[in-house]
Amino acid sequence: MKKLFALLLLFCFGNLSAQSDRSPMEDLPDYISQLTQFGQRADWSHDGERILFIEKTFGDVFEVEVATGKIIPMTHHFFHEGFVRALYLANGDILLSGAKNFNSEDPWKSRDARNTELWVLKKDLKSAPFALGVHCKEGPAVSRSKMNIAWALGTTIYQGEIDYENGKPKLKNWKPLFTSGDLPSPAKGWDLETQNFNPKNEKELFFYAFGGQFGFQAEVFSYNTEEKKFVNFSKSKGTYDEAEGIFPDGLSMLIESNRHRVNYKGMKEFLTLDLYKMKLDETGDVERITFFNDNPEYKASNGVVSDDGRYMAFQYAHAEDPAGKGRGILLLDLQKWEKKKGKR
Repeated sequence: MKKLFALLLLFCFGNLSAQSDRSPMEDLPDYISQLTQFGQRADWSHDGERILFIEKTFGDVFEVEVATGKIIPMTHHFFHEGFVRALYLANGDILLSGAKNFNSEDPWKSRDARNTELWVLKKDLKSAPFALGVHCKEGPAVSRSKMNIAWALGTTIYQGEIDYENGKPKLKNWKPLFTSGDLPSPAKGWDLETQNFNPKNEKELFFYAFGGQFGFQAEVFSYNTEEKKFVNFSKSKGTYDEAEGIFPDGLSMLIESNRHRVNYKGMKEFLTLDLYKMKLDETGDVERITFFNDNPEYKASNGVVSDDGRYMAFQYAHAEDPAGKGRGILLLDLQKWEKKKGKR
C-alpha cells in the first residue's frame, strides 16, 4: 500500500528526487523575511505601515505594524463567531466577512456563501461591526480609493457602494454585474470569486473563474463595468491560476498557480501552489516569484502588494492544508527580488 501511495505521489508531482526535502522556512532568500508566526489573508494599509490579517479561518482579526512587528487585536472588543476575510476600506474602516453562527461540529458551513455575510468595523474599534445585509462567497473586492466593493454570490458578481447614514455604514446602489453564464468558453458556468479593482481604472474589476476537470482549472479575468467586456488574462490551458493582489501600476497581478506542476492531475488534498507575477497585457506571460513548492509538502499563497509597489505580503502553508489556511505572514522585498530573480 505504501509503495502504491509513493507511485501515486510520483505521478502527481513528477520526479521528487529532484526536489528539495527542506522546509522553505529553513532557507529563506535574503529578500524574504517572516513577519508573524501565525495568520493568513494579509491586506496592506494604504500607507504601507500595517498589515491586516486573520488569525485563522473563523478566527479573530489582527493588525501588525511592519516596522516593529507589534500585533494589535482588532476584534477582541466584541463577541463574534469568527471571520474569514478582513480588508481595509478606502476610509480606513474594515470590511469583514463572516457568519453569524458557527458550529464546530460542522465548521465549513460557516464559510459557505449562504451563511457568510459582509460587515463594516469602524477603525476607532469602539463598537461591534455593522451588518451590510448581503451574503458573500469567499473574498470581496475593495476599491483603494472609493467606497466601492464587489462580491460573488452563487454564480453572480455584484457591485455596491458603502455609505454612512447618521454614522452607520450601509450598502446602497448595489446591483448584479454579470453571471458566470455570461463568460466566454471555457469558463462559462464556472464558479466565481472577486479579487481587485484596477487601481488605475476603477471600471475594471478583476476576478477568477474556476471549474473544469476536478474543479482545478482557473482563469484570471477582468470585467469592464462601462464597456461590459471580459478579458481572459490566463489562457492557462488546464492549469490553476487564481487572481490575487494587483500591482499599483495596474500592469501586473499576483496569481496563485500550479504551472510548475504541469503533470498535476487532481488530488485536491495535494493542490500545489506558488506565487507568480502575471502581465495584464493579454499575453499570459508569468514570472514565478516564490519557490516554496520546490518541496511538494509546502505552498505559498495569498499574495498582496503594498500601495507603493515595494513589498509583497504573503503566507505559507503545508500543501495539504485547506485552501486559505496560513501558518504565518511573510514579506518579500520586490526590489531585491527583481535584482536576484535570475540567480537562484
